[in-house]
Amino acid sequence: MNSKSSSPVVLCITDSCDLPESELFIGLHRAGLQIEVMANPKGRNYQRIEQAGVLISPITLTGRFDGVGARKIREKLKSRQFTVVQSFNPRALACSLRASRGMDVKIVVYRGVIGNVGVWSPESWITFLHPRVDRIMCVSDAVKRYFLNIRFLGRRISPHKIIRIYKGHNLEWYTRAPADISEFGFPATAFVFCCTGRDRPGKGFGTLVDAMEYLEDDSPVYLLLVGDLLENQELAARIRSSRHADRIQLAGFRTDAPQVAAACDGLVLPSESEGLPRVVIEAMAYRRPVVVTDAGGMPELVRDGLDGLVVPVRNSAALAGAMDSIARNPELAKTFGDNGYQRISTDFNTNTTVQQTLELYQELTDELRA
Repeated sequence: MNSKSSSPVVLCITDSCDLPESELFIGLHRAGLQIEVMANPKGRNYQRIEQAGVLISPITLTGRFDGVGARKIREKLKSRQFTVVQSFNPRALACSLRASRGMDVKIVVYRGVIGNVGVWSPESWITFLHPRVDRIMCVSDAVKRYFLNIRFLGRRISPHKIIRIYKGHNLEWYTRAPADISEFGFPATAFVFCCTGRDRPGKGFGTLVDAMEYLEDDSPVYLLLVGDLLENQELAARIRSSRHADRIQLAGFRTDAPQVAAACDGLVLPSESEGLPRVVIEAMAYRRPVVVTDAGGMPELVRDGLDGLVVPVRNSAALAGAMDSIARNPELAKTFGDNGYQRISTDFNTNTTVQQTLELYQELTDELRA
């Protein structure tokens, strides 16, 4: 911290925070930041944060207009002289904006996905486009560009308000043994690509299944689809009609998705839009080669030809070619895996995220005191 500046005092409001978010709070606390957290007590990492010595109190927001939650936040803000309030989801932002009305405090919000914010959306004006939002912390440059491209009557959000801080990971989180996938019966000569995602539009599962049609019969490529896809009848029909249907297996929803990716030989993500997908980071942390589309923040994460291969969106032929080239070249697959592991270690680690977040909070506090 700069001893000549006022030290930040920060309140973070979230829900059931994931591991990178939880470790950010812990890292900020260990770095000497005066931080308090309000989070859903049912979240799996709530006790982890508490046991690390971070001041944390329970809150379960039911929506953007949760009056009870907003009053709890306001009471917390009155309890000490906070300089920054950071929200990690839209409902927390809407409630914290109402709770902090009339108070001298800076407002920050995190955004990890592209889309669903626009000038014709009333909800956007009580969240991300609210004039009292001081910074939007974007998980990738792609998310940042999305906000910079929003226009209203010829005007746009000030570039000063939009920043990019990658969500950091720690390689020590990815030391658990790979899952047992023997139940799926892949042959010993198979090169299995894992694909993990939710059953929703834009995830590209159909494009991926169609990609199998472009593979030669002697290709070693097989697919393991992980996620809540078992009820997707359209996808099931697509798989049945594939001439390589026997190469595609559905694992359903798994709580050990990172370890499933580790048990496979590579990961493919054919999404049409992504912020900075955690599943790709997890696979790279397990030294797995990856094939991704040039959507959202994925080209920032995966350097084409170094950590894996990047192909155009909705291009089944390109997906097939990329998977096949990696599957037929073990040395290339190993090189991609090793490079990806090093990239997460150096460029997407928790320590960097903590340091950049500390600098942001100090900058905001200095602006407040100016």
